[in-house]
Amino acid sequence: MRYHIGDLEEQRLLDLYTGMLKPRMIEEKMLILLRQGKISKWFSGIGQEAISVGVTQALKESEYILPMHRNLGVFTSRNIPLNRLFAQWQGKQSGFTQGRDRSFHFGTQEYKIVGMISHLGPQLGVADGIALADMLRRKKRVTAVFTGEGATSEGDFHEALNVASVWNLPVLFCIENNGYGLSTPTNEQYNCETLADRAKGYGMESRVIDGNNILEVYSKIDELCKAIRRRPRPVLVEFKTFRMRGHEEASGTKYVPEKLMKEWGKKDPIANYEAFLLDKGVLTFEKIEQLKASISEEINVNLELAFEESPVSFNETKELNEVYQEFDYQEINTNSEVKNIRFVDAISEGLEQSMYRHNELIIMGQDIADYGGVFKITEGFVPKFGKSRVRNTPICESGIVSAAMGLSINGMKAVVEMQFADFVSSGFNPIVNYLAKVHYRWNEKADVVVRMPCGGGVGAGPFHSQTNEAWFTKTPGLKVVYPSSPYDAKGLLNTAINDPNPVLFFEHKGLYRSVYGDVPTDYYTLPFGKANVLREGKSITVVTYGAGVHWASEILDKNPEIEADLLDLRTLQPLDIEAVFASVKKTGKLIILQEDTLFGGIASDISAMVMEECFPYLDAPVKRVGSLETPVPFAKALEENYLPKKRFEQVLLELYAY
Repeated sequence: MRYHIGDLEEQRLLDLYTGMLKPRMIEEKMLILLRQGKISKWFSGIGQEAISVGVTQALKESEYILPMHRNLGVFTSRNIPLNRLFAQWQGKQSGFTQGRDRSFHFGTQEYKIVGMISHLGPQLGVADGIALADMLRRKKRVTAVFTGEGATSEGDFHEALNVASVWNLPVLFCIENNGYGLSTPTNEQYNCETLADRAKGYGMESRVIDGNNILEVYSKIDELCKAIRRRPRPVLVEFKTFRMRGHEEASGTKYVPEKLMKEWGKKDPIANYEAFLLDKGVLTFEKIEQLKASISEEINVNLELAFEESPVSFNETKELNEVYQEFDYQEINTNSEVKNIRFVDAISEGLEQSMYRHNELIIMGQDIADYGGVFKITEGFVPKFGKSRVRNTPICESGIVSAAMGLSINGMKAVVEMQFADFVSSGFNPIVNYLAKVHYRWNEKADVVVRMPCGGGVGAGPFHSQTNEAWFTKTPGLKVVYPSSPYDAKGLLNTAINDPNPVLFFEHKGLYRSVYGDVPTDYYTLPFGKANVLREGKSITVVTYGAGVHWASEILDKNPEIEADLLDLRTLQPLDIEAVFASVKKTGKLIILQEDTLFGGIASDISAMVMEECFPYLDAPVKRVGSLETPVPFAKALEENYLPKKRFEQVLLELYAY
């Protein structure tokens, strides 16, 4: 292995050696503890230390780095206290996830590290968002993100590279090509000569670096980082290396040919670099022993601290309270004049006023800039806020949701417009696995609102008509808002943007231009988790939301003999179930109307909760009404009978007569 010192000082040469030695010695200790049953799992980076250490030492401490399973050298190079790392791996309270997640599935703002999730790909888009925030603030910073060669087959990899290239984001995409994705060799994963070649398709620069040569890694990455800071742009770097142990220890390496293992064993990054430094007189055997003794003592002392810590204890209140970041809701009332405006205008007005209120609020979505979005919500926004804050995106929902998460990590707010709620399926993974879980896992906010134009009744067919709120009400960590009036839409949207938690904000497009209401012209907020009692009566309770509010009102007007409590839920998570209980205890009868198909929807949960809490007060079975158990059809006659409006009237009359 050939090393080129260049203009590196002796202290840097030693720092790179010590930087690799430390994670190697920690790993060797962890493998012993794994066999002793004192940690549950281990993903080894033995043989790949030069990449983690070289990249991290080339970055500034203020620059974010997003590592993977085998990047222990990132954490040690950022000088994270070892007792906290050891506590993390043992599931102790002082670990970064308080026992809620394992290994390297965590982040820490203090050390500017953002850990991966098992789905791998989304962290590439998160790096885009972090870098975007730096670029918008004109900070000359690089964001480095790691992935393996296996994850380069995921769609998120390609989405992230494309977005970074289109937006000229200062991201260093680091591929650790270590030969195998678990047991699958590279010749079964991709059919190009090098993965760096993929950069060409996205108009990006790329490099191929010997990942086992610490001086090559450090020098070339240092040079790249300096260039990127001067002229922001993404660069794809493929590090050629090898995984000397199993994907994780239980899987072993029997699938690797012995000859290949021996070849790479000769390229050990630490042994070769150590021999080089000894030959140059930079290092002595005595110095090596001193370093090893010092690191060994550090490991043992900090292991003892971790072992002495009591096992994590279960506290139900604490667990439930930390799913969401605490939100100090500020009620803002206005005594300004009101205007009678459409639902769509209320959404646009709330979004515009929030943009003025939050200088670092970024809106992202397809066709939202000059075109104003397919529903013209953001029409006229570009002259007021510029294209840097009102950003057209490529068609890549997953990458953009992940980028929104990155903006939040770097201290900004994001609103993502799904062109239609149906398309959120392409961004489902980062919403339910990243945004929803990030606060519970490592106390990080996900300050993201995803706007969801939804709903049927407009002849748009199966892919533009779904009301898919139940996909998200099931997921702890998400908030779900579903207004039915212009007044509620504006006030609740303002609150959603203020809330540091991820919010799915459903906007029924059938209401956009058909429903009018009096709305204050000034900025105001409305609280989450407070149902709106639109009518009061003593004979029956009607619970609904969205377009269902208007259907129920119309049918109750048609049947004035039914004196009903009509509750508009407004938010589904948090859910004002106490308002439902109070009404049912008064009326003794409950019917729940939802536009979504019936099975597995919000109506089922409300029904179950009422049966559990209000059974003695019920004078009739709880009734649920939803759409037909089919995809949303296109033809008018089919869609009218798919939707629940007609069935609701029939069931309402039956329940009233019960």
